[in-house]
Amino acid sequence: MHVSIDLSYDLTRKKGGGSSVKGPARNPLAKKVKPGARPGRSGRGGDDERAGRVSLRVGTGKKGRQTEVKMRRGSLRKKDRSREKAEKEERALERRTVYLPGTPMTVGELAEAISETPVSVIKFLMADLGIMAAVSQTLDPSTCEAVAEGFGRVVAGEDDEEYDDDDEDMDESALESGVAWDEDDPEDLVPRPPVVTVMGHVDHGKTSLLDAIRNTRVTAGEAGGITQHIATYQVEHDGSQITFIDTPGHAAFTDMRERGANTADMIILVVAADDSVKQQTADSIACARQAGVPLLVAVNKIDLPTADVNRVLADLAGYEVLTEDLGGEVLCSQISAKEGTNLDDLLSKVMLQAEILDLKANPDRDAQGVVIEARVEKGLGTVATTLIQKGTIKVGDSFVAGEASGKVRALIGYDGKTRYKEAGPSTPINIVGFTGVPAAGDILVVAEDEQTARELAAARSRIAREKQASTYQSGLMKSVAGLFSGGQKELREICVVVKADVQGSAEALSRSLSDLKLENDEVKVKIKVLVSEAGDVTKSDIAVASVTPETTVIAFNTGANQAAMDDARALGVPIQYYSVVYDAIESVESRMQEVLSPTPEGEYVGSAIVQEVFNIGGTGNIAGSKCRDGIIKKGSNVRVLRGDKILTESKVKTLRNFKSEVDTITSGDECGIGLSSYEDFQVGDVIESYVVK
Repeated sequence: MHVSIDLSYDLTRKKGGGSSVKGPARNPLAKKVKPGARPGRSGRGGDDERAGRVSLRVGTGKKGRQTEVKMRRGSLRKKDRSREKAEKEERALERRTVYLPGTPMTVGELAEAISETPVSVIKFLMADLGIMAAVSQTLDPSTCEAVAEGFGRVVAGEDDEEYDDDDEDMDESALESGVAWDEDDPEDLVPRPPVVTVMGHVDHGKTSLLDAIRNTRVTAGEAGGITQHIATYQVEHDGSQITFIDTPGHAAFTDMRERGANTADMIILVVAADDSVKQQTADSIACARQAGVPLLVAVNKIDLPTADVNRVLADLAGYEVLTEDLGGEVLCSQISAKEGTNLDDLLSKVMLQAEILDLKANPDRDAQGVVIEARVEKGLGTVATTLIQKGTIKVGDSFVAGEASGKVRALIGYDGKTRYKEAGPSTPINIVGFTGVPAAGDILVVAEDEQTARELAAARSRIAREKQASTYQSGLMKSVAGLFSGGQKELREICVVVKADVQGSAEALSRSLSDLKLENDEVKVKIKVLVSEAGDVTKSDIAVASVTPETTVIAFNTGANQAAMDDARALGVPIQYYSVVYDAIESVESRMQEVLSPTPEGEYVGSAIVQEVFNIGGTGNIAGSKCRDGIIKKGSNVRVLRGDKILTESKVKTLRNFKSEVDTITSGDECGIGLSSYEDFQVGDVIESYVVK
């Protein structure tokens, strides 16, 4: 077969004079122009040449067919320039020296460190190293280095000549200059809606108040009747917009309350008329003072016969919150969220306070805002509820928020449905397009471009890892010193992996668990949180939990995918599901108490083998079992064994023989066993009953 390629070109100008440059003769295999035909697309000097087209003709033989591809000269030059620019940027990026800490990193952290997308890193791991990994999966230092080198980066550690700490700080400062930190000219400022946080003690009616304002029912949808993450939305009053932030009142959510205070222009302090000032009421007052945010008081539940407004105002005065009725400056409304009483009066006072504060912002600049909540949603990826404080954020903007970065793919309203092209000051908006999960409270800033945002996020991540490593080393040295001095109690750690529906809830629960401490004369028990993230439980979480014996995975208002559940069963990692924060904390406290005061050894009295696991609505999992020897009684102490490993010690809560509740089963009986604090049974598990000596 004969192949011939002919490149014909003609740079003759249109209708103008001037020189022309003509290329080689046309391919003899090209289709001939019929006699008398006008020179056209295949004729020399025709339209193609006058328009500056370039023709590529490929012949496949004397009688073979010929393909002709034409491109405009300008288009070709434009593509060449774009390709050269991209190649130049790629070469510059590949030559960069990157810092890796020499400790394990997640795929997401590594991607930020080497200025690549997580998807690119995952593809490289699969194609070049044969490793299947998720964004949150942890990689060992040698794998991290191999990936970085695979992308052409020069890897440096702190001891390497390539690494200069001062240079890194300079690079970070330079990168910070590429984001929207500019101060606004007073002439550019225009009025904006007020941002209001609603605070108060649990069950005093904060969310019920907002329900009444929005004419919706949110409280009924919250597990346990309490708000467990921050909610944001806007309402209209007399033609003006008001942005509301609802924060949890439970003690476990202190951080979230403080974030709400720090993002608000004013705080509505809700106090129940029949209960007066309580612990979270006092905490909310302290939050407001620390943040420098003015208070408005809403005395709620005035419809109750036991309401005592005067007592509430007097108790508030004890905390130096003086309302107008007592000669102070704090605005106050007496309301009933349930009956809808005096809500207009409260909203009017909000607008009056906003007028006093003279709230303004510049909408005509790159956006800056604060992340209220972050979560992972199927089909969307990471979604961050963000309050825009300055400027206007638009679809397509690149941004950085803490150690996460991204490009806005979508802006979704607080209703979760409406999509917007842009969002201005005081607007709560759900931003889609993050490459990682930001922390609640992170400042989001629009950057010049995606690369600047990614590199700044990587620099911040590096600094955070260095601080974490330094803190760990300091704590380790103190522990070692204490052991040698002989004054150190034996430390026992209970490890947990915390996954939640939103990042703020994961942080709040993790902080509460980390603060739990129990001790006696010999032993000190504390909680170590290995992972704290938003999203479903994944295979990566189970892998992390399986490394440390007896680690429990806590799923708070979230689930686990099938692959994770399969791995959990195979590796013996328990997953515990909770929808109310009290229950999660109390369960972990009970486990700590068991470690501090272990169950005494008991005399063996019988056992049963699990043959099937049933899920009974409202009860949980029941072990369908057969008693193989001895007896098992309702209320007796039992331990669950999987092979030679004791999974847990508990008590028999329910004991059924067929459909009847029974007190005792004996050898050979089939039964359903429910335990008071464990339900992760597997077929083949053994339930042993014993009597404490």
